[in-house]
Amino acid sequence: MTTTGTTFEGVYPAMTTPFTPEGEIDFEQLRDDARRLEAAGVDGLVPVGSTGESATLTHDEHVEVIEAVAGAVTDVPVIAGSGSNNTAEALELSRRSADAGADGLLLISPYYNKPEPAGMLDHYRTIADAIDLPQIVYNVPSRTGRNMAVDTVVALADHENVAGYKAASGDLNQISEIVERTRDRDFDVLSGDDGLTLPVLSVGGVGTISVVANVEPERACALVGAALEDDYERARRIHHELGPLVRHLFVETNPIPVKEAMELRGYGPARLRPPLSRLSDEHVDRLRELLADLDGESEAERGGEREAEPTATEAGADR
Repeated sequence: MTTTGTTFEGVYPAMTTPFTPEGEIDFEQLRDDARRLEAAGVDGLVPVGSTGESATLTHDEHVEVIEAVAGAVTDVPVIAGSGSNNTAEALELSRRSADAGADGLLLISPYYNKPEPAGMLDHYRTIADAIDLPQIVYNVPSRTGRNMAVDTVVALADHENVAGYKAASGDLNQISEIVERTRDRDFDVLSGDDGLTLPVLSVGGVGTISVVANVEPERACALVGAALEDDYERARRIHHELGPLVRHLFVETNPIPVKEAMELRGYGPARLRPPLSRLSDEHVDRLRELLADLDGESEAERGGEREAEPTATEAGADR
């Protein structure tokens, strides 16, 4: 992937990180997940973001995950989460991610220390100046405690290596303004909230970094594809079809519910690293019902009981 003219159009699952019973990374399952998602037709993979429990991975583990995912796929780019609230640390991790085979970087805005706009600009520009890979800036105030100002995002869009923006603020007005003010640049806006993927696409976004795509990648691709083809009737049908699952995947902290959903689908055990814990029993039965409903709808389509169009899911967040 080259920086100039890079496009992040489409669906990019925010991958989970599977663990063994001993709490080590399960690389065999990780590679299986990457190959499964690639075969489902996604446009790229995003390992070691917040959905990948990057906060509990060592830097060495972080790099090993990127190497494993990059080595498992052949036709899709790997966009590695490499952010930190420490600029020097983010720069080091970004360099190591590039050396490990990442095709691009996803950089969360600095959390906890909550820099002012000038500090935010310096942080991102330092990394963009040093690393010649396409980079996506990631605004998720629910995790960082600081909402990136529109002016900051627009200023960053001028940098040749800053190629996109992951929108997880929940503020559609803000997202729309960013789209409006960057339309004349090689700069892509992606949804970072599964529930807002369709609205973001409707105002000019081009894709999604999605949690639900781990479970329903084909549906995610169908929803985004329909919207990008201006088939909003179909896109709305898919959006509402998957709305109950999308909402349930965030009933507890991400990635707790999506890992449970993946286990229910047979994609490996729902193990997490402390301090995260398994999904509460009160939520598991409902999750099982929602997945069964979607499985039933897929079978009905294959049997011709519904329209012959492929179904689709709602793509979106590494919230």
